[in-house]
Amino acid sequence: MISVVSGGAGFLGSTLCRALLDKGHEVICVDSLVTGGIDRIEDLLPHPHFKFIRGDAAGVLPKLQVNGRVYGVWALAALASPVHYFKRPLEAAWAGADAHKATLDFAADRAARVFYSSTSELYSNPDVVPTPETYIGRINPMSLRAPYDVSKAYGETLCAIYARTAGLDIRIARLFNAYGPSMPRSDGRVVCAYLGAALKGESLPIHGDGQQTRSFCYVSDTILGMLAFMDAPREVLLPAGVPPIINIGNPGEVTMEDLARMCWRSVRKAEPQIARRPENPDDPRRRCPDVTRAREILRWSPKVSLEDGLRQTADWLRRQH
Repeated sequence: MISVVSGGAGFLGSTLCRALLDKGHEVICVDSLVTGGIDRIEDLLPHPHFKFIRGDAAGVLPKLQVNGRVYGVWALAALASPVHYFKRPLEAAWAGADAHKATLDFAADRAARVFYSSTSELYSNPDVVPTPETYIGRINPMSLRAPYDVSKAYGETLCAIYARTAGLDIRIARLFNAYGPSMPRSDGRVVCAYLGAALKGESLPIHGDGQQTRSFCYVSDTILGMLAFMDAPREVLLPAGVPPIINIGNPGEVTMEDLARMCWRSVRKAEPQIARRPENPDDPRRRCPDVTRAREILRWSPKVSLEDGLRQTADWLRRQH
């Protein structure tokens, strides 16, 4: 089976490519390397069933010729870190929209199944926590986070249109924070920021009062959830809607201050030094998924505890120096 992965040289994308190769797929990885890294897939380049194409999905997919049946198209391309979409807002918004349409057109031409990587950011600052897929968020289109949030929301709208009008088999996963080995160390993601500071013995930067909450899903659990969703028979997903939407994340909720201290304890015994910083703009106060659909429909739930995941991530980061 052939799988096409846009954003395949990113954190989740590169891990997914390995998992698909392990399952016996032929993998075509498309990535512009704007935020992805060739180092994440360098060991895959000699693999006889792996092909890497450098370029953005909007430019590559309309011209891509594939010999054989395309089983699945994985739409993971995005500027997902605040550091990137704060610096490149127009690119985050417009490139995302172009990539979404090109991906869906490519899949429709080949009657391929689609996995659309959406985001928990669509829930904005929810009143209901844990947050179910039925919750309608309130995205602020004027916020600094809007280029990414609105791009993902537009992608979901396109998915709904293609599913209803073209009968395309699409699965929308709203992913909550994933972390683990091969995370980009310099893009501002909080787990790497805290672990990086702890490994250097530096103060831990906490924005605002540190009582904002997030949930963190270890990368292997996230990938298993994605694969379970993509592999599920279409009829099983019908209760989740057309196209079906399922949260994939860890329902364990933790404050930023507690996370910082957990990251410190994963590498050091002394008490950490905390560096208080201004609150990030439009920062949601709480973020935690309701994973009932994933448990009941996919028979999936995360297995790796935050403590174990942080230790494994810290060990990986330590080996990079």
